[in-house]
Amino acid sequence: MQWQTAISEFKAYLKLEKSLSDNSVDAYIRDINKLLSFSLIHNPRPEPDMVDISFLRRFIEWLDGFNLNSRTQARIISGIRAFFRFMLLSEVIDHDPSSLLEMPKAGRKLPVALSVEEIDAILSAADLSTFNGRRNKAMIEVLYSGGLRVSELVNLCISDIFPGEGFMRITGKGDKQRLVPVGTRALREIELYMPDRNRMPVVKGHEDILFINRMGKRMSRVMVFTIIRQLAERASLKKKVSPHTFRHSFATHLIEGGADLRAVQEMLGHESIITTEIYTHLDRDYLRDAIIRFHPRS
Repeated sequence: MQWQTAISEFKAYLKLEKSLSDNSVDAYIRDINKLLSFSLIHNPRPEPDMVDISFLRRFIEWLDGFNLNSRTQARIISGIRAFFRFMLLSEVIDHDPSSLLEMPKAGRKLPVALSVEEIDAILSAADLSTFNGRRNKAMIEVLYSGGLRVSELVNLCISDIFPGEGFMRITGKGDKQRLVPVGTRALREIELYMPDRNRMPVVKGHEDILFINRMGKRMSRVMVFTIIRQLAERASLKKKVSPHTFRHSFATHLIEGGADLRAVQEMLGHESIITTEIYTHLDRDYLRDAIIRFHPRS
């Protein structure tokens, strides 16, 4: 099987059978294209159904020359394994050459969490005399209130907000929907933002999108990243802040407040609770306090 054919069929498999988002599919394909690039420098070039473990090990050695960190290498290897598992499932190959690949040891990097005071400082940095400022404050309140991914935020619709019930309907990875509680502050900021939003000319097809730009279109992920970075700088925060920072802060504050891990998993839209466990890192003072209060020998 030719490389381009195999990659094209793998892409269709990820989209149609695995129901992955476009961003996830693109990430897998970028990693497989790295393997394709490596194959192009070999003579004779092996087609994907001729690749063996020695070829894959040489590929990993080749990657080392790009000074990639262990987490990036682990992600690439994970993508390659998924590719060859698909080839095996499709009966293009009769054994998986990637099964013997070893994962590099990646340190557990915990995302940054903000304190409530730091979140308030970022919110206070929004200029509420402008359309952008009112929208940005509502946007951050929604991010923090529901622990949304940035892709979920930009696709959030007006019809997804249920103020009477206090819930938002979120469409996450693989178009899976979940209901997430929305706080009174977030609902209040949406209410204050809506008069300005309703005065904006909206492009056809974007009428139901909650957060729009000045051209009347859905905001881009890059735009949300830029806005949050600028507000964090204006608030004089030294931490590196992104949309995911609010998602992590949401989960961390819930768990520190005593929320059940399963409930947090449901609200974040994680398929596995193992993914949620990264949000359970607690500062040492909190752990020490918990031991003093609850351990029978303390």
